[in-house]
Amino acid sequence: MIDCEHDLPITKQAEILKVSRSSVYYLPRPVSSADLEIMQRLDRLHLEYPFAGSRMLRGLLALQGCKIGRRHVKTLMRRMGIEALYRRPRTTKPEPSHKIYPYLLRGIEITRPNQVWAMDITYIPMAHGFVYLAVVLDWATRRVLSWRLSITMEAAFCVGTLEDALARHGRPEIFNTDQGSQFTGAAFTSLLASYGIAISMDGKGAWRDNVFVERLWRSVKYEEVYLRAYENVSEARNSIGRYLDFYNRRRPHSSLDDRTPDQAYFDLPPLRAAA
Repeated sequence: MIDCEHDLPITKQAEILKVSRSSVYYLPRPVSSADLEIMQRLDRLHLEYPFAGSRMLRGLLALQGCKIGRRHVKTLMRRMGIEALYRRPRTTKPEPSHKIYPYLLRGIEITRPNQVWAMDITYIPMAHGFVYLAVVLDWATRRVLSWRLSITMEAAFCVGTLEDALARHGRPEIFNTDQGSQFTGAAFTSLLASYGIAISMDGKGAWRDNVFVERLWRSVKYEEVYLRAYENVSEARNSIGRYLDFYNRRRPHSSLDDRTPDQAYFDLPPLRAAA
């Protein structure tokens, strides 16, 4: 999207596209092909066993014939933005400038569009690298409201995805995320507060608090990402975009009475009933 040879300065291009200049100038450190292969294996294992930490993942990799040290596994997990997910007491303090909000969805019946939105980030492997996918999801209907790809997990990437959803679909009553620094920072939470949206955050490491986004990641990866090897970011963006369009418009969900997310969000009957 950024054209370094264009007459318009890069600073202005970044401002128009609502991306940070740091992501434009960012040059990722090269990752070896061996590490990329291990990261793809870790991604699949984490999806299957979200409770597995570095010790267990090292053992699971060993069963696949992949010899790797635990410290190396932890390094790759940090790069991918994943950690073992399980309920545990909050023993660490957030950064002084980052407020952690309580989880607001426990015991609430979520039945209508725009009642609750959720957001998360996941690692997307490519043939020769990786990117991150951020999605805003309507909780009740499973509809993907906005999404973006980025080579970094910085806050501006998440703020831009949220701004897209708000511009296209109005605002929800509650917005739920995990406690990642991208979501606890002032740039993100102040945007939600400016719209009068109640902010909800998962318990630390509690994947079930945002379970519908986790289910979306499983669908995206097994039905799209793992079937392909994207050569570049542009190819990944186009292919994932086609899949998410299919997911919203044509993929029925049993939990939605066989309606698609679009049909549930816009209160339309299932195709067979319409026929």
